Amino acid sequence: MNDLTINTAIEYELPETAVNRHLIAGEWLDGADTFERRSPSHDVVVSVSAQGDAAMTERAIKAARDTFDAGHWSRISGKERAAVLLKVADLIEANVDRIAVFETLESGKPISQSRGEVGGAADLWRYAASLARTSHGDSHNTLGKDMLGVVLKEPIGVVSIITPWNFPFWILSQKLPFALAAGCTVVIKPSEMTPTSTVMMGELLIEAGLPAGVCNIVLGHGQPVGSLMSTHKDVDMVTFTGSTAVGKLITQAASGTLKKVALELGGKNPQVICPDADLDSAADAVTFGVYFNVGQCCNSSSRIIVHEDIAEDFVRRVVALSRKVKFGDPLDPDTQVGAIVTAEHNAKIDSYVQAAVADGAKLDLGGGNLAVGGLGEQFYQPTVISGVSPQMAIAREEVFGPVLVVLTYRTFDEAVALVNDSDYGLSAGIWSENMHTCMDFARRAQAGTVWTNTWMDGFPELAFGGVKQSGQGREIGRYGFEEFLEVKSLVMRIGRSRAPWVQQDA
Repeated sequence: MNDLTINTAIEYELPETAVNRHLIAGEWLDGADTFERRSPSHDVVVSVSAQGDAAMTERAIKAARDTFDAGHWSRISGKERAAVLLKVADLIEANVDRIAVFETLESGKPISQSRGEVGGAADLWRYAASLARTSHGDSHNTLGKDMLGVVLKEPIGVVSIITPWNFPFWILSQKLPFALAAGCTVVIKPSEMTPTSTVMMGELLIEAGLPAGVCNIVLGHGQPVGSLMSTHKDVDMVTFTGSTAVGKLITQAASGTLKKVALELGGKNPQVICPDADLDSAADAVTFGVYFNVGQCCNSSSRIIVHEDIAEDFVRRVVALSRKVKFGDPLDPDTQVGAIVTAEHNAKIDSYVQAAVADGAKLDLGGGNLAVGGLGEQFYQPTVISGVSPQMAIAREEVFGPVLVVLTYRTFDEAVALVNDSDYGLSAGIWSENMHTCMDFARRAQAGTVWTNTWMDGFPELAFGGVKQSGQGREIGRYGFEEFLEVKSLVMRIGRSRAPWVQQDA
């Protein structure tokens, strides 16, 4: 462990504790109780938030329902909606540093990544604004001389948005601006571990001129807030990002009212490293992919499938790079990997590693907690494990930490089979200088996103989501936008040629 790169605590004036309240019908409301969030890296109280209950959740859903039905947002022009979304984008960029500090303190992620997440989210809002203005249906004028058919696309209604702790501002911005662009009203429940950036978003929405009741925020836990948001008859859709286990529970809960459910869930994302790959570029991308956001990322490249002829060399390259990755104080702008979100999750990560070693896997680097001077031990070492068999839990389950597992293959068909031998199908990647190999892989990999000779590049124009137990539906892009729209067929007779069905007496 002594040869790792560790950034110890820096001097930093921490902000005052955030006091977070619910936002309902344009008003900030306290709750009867509160809950607090302590920083996983600095062990200080970052925020104190109002605790939502069933009555407060009912109130928020009613506000969203009444506002939608009144048409204050759902029936205005796309131009008017776009103008508000563009103002929000400008306000996000003006408040990046303020929001990013709280995101880092609540989640443990490096401040540089928080700034990138918050600042980059503005582009999602601007793209959603463009969709608000360009959304359209279809027409059919070949149905007969007296007939005209028009396909309308209308907002689905009230949407429950439930977001996770690992990218609280970014994932909210993958959902909220697209729902608003469509004309929906919303109720949001952020994770109880990272509520502050969502509350700050509510402040920006008010400043941008969003009408009261269009966006409502209820703080609290899955029970009762998230549960009621998933079952209430006045909610038309639930969009959730989080674990596959919770996603299944939401699907079951929503079935009682047959509301639409969109899910972005877990992943066990593979990268195939071919013998003809640019190994330096591939090793750097693999290192980035497994340690980005402390490995607490649904798109983490948590398993690599390397040709056996180059496996030893490639692992050596990744281990060497891993030793240079800067772990430590997330408030240090140079830090690349910060703290694990909770002590319990830290222990869970370690349990996967120790079980793999006990089953015969080889620990090439790391394994175990990492002490960072001045900040404690809620960190985990960069960890690389080879000699892993496909049946091991660490090769099949989402570890959600800075842990890379290495499997090997002999033939291309074997590599594809290993890629698809998973309950998940969020993303996959391949490294090869042969584009025929890359295209063959892209067609055969069972994943919502396939990267070739890169990892985790994303754009607002391209939809994101998975197959199998990685979720259902899509986010961002035009396909993500259309998740929030209902299709209505309008059939019009514009002539009088229809023969009567009932014959009249002569």
